[in-house]
Amino acid sequence: MVLRRVIEHARQQHWTAIAIDFVIVVVGVFIGIQVSNWNEALAEQRLGRAYAARLAHDLEQDLATRRAIGAYYGAVLASVERADALLADPHSDAKALVVAAYRASEIYFQTTSRATWDEIVSSGKAGLLARNVASTAGDYYSFDTGRKVLDVLGVSAYRHRVRAIIPLAVQKALRAGCSDLRNDARHVTGFRPGCSLDVEPALIEATAAALRADPQVQRDLRYQYSDVFAAHANVQGDVVAIEKALAALGHAQTKEDAR
Repeated sequence: MVLRRVIEHARQQHWTAIAIDFVIVVVGVFIGIQVSNWNEALAEQRLGRAYAARLAHDLEQDLATRRAIGAYYGAVLASVERADALLADPHSDAKALVVAAYRASEIYFQTTSRATWDEIVSSGKAGLLARNVASTAGDYYSFDTGRKVLDVLGVSAYRHRVRAIIPLAVQKALRAGCSDLRNDARHVTGFRPGCSLDVEPALIEATAAALRADPQVQRDLRYQYSDVFAAHANVQGDVVAIEKALAALGHAQTKEDAR
């Protein structure tokens, strides 16, 4: 329509009208571009807010999990110390020794909730997050502490040695009445507060005697202490990193709400 009008004005040499038509076209194109850019910016803002909300949800899940894992490895560490003391005492209680020795070999792994972060990074949209959010979240997700702990403790010499010594019947009884406590979601929440072993006392005595008779058990246990201590410290480090990322998300949200 505008083009026809311009051609008609050109034929009639109405230069002022042509100039006006030209300005109308330019202004129209400019406004169209501005509206498109504005819509794109709004879409990016909405996406950024959605990413921030999803990331906060993932981090809150991981915070609860990492706190539980940290408490769990605190209990494992206490079992390592208790087992060491009981092994050093030839007259220590057999059941207490077997329980502590077994619990000192326990491990707990829970995957990291990183789907949102991986999506943000793979799509190149980290810039939609506040700088401090991207930095602190990146610090947390840059290293999979849980997987590293699993890789180390899952192949520990102590775990292999102790579980090779403890008879299968005792291990089954430990798992049934003396091992991990789980919530409705089947996540580990710690060790059972009570500990019942449905096996003959003679078998418990024999198991404790076998643990005491192998000098490598206590040597491996002392190395186990170092690995469990590191696992506990590293998981606690994850808790701090997640708390920083959540604080950065909260600060960014407060600034956005104040606009």
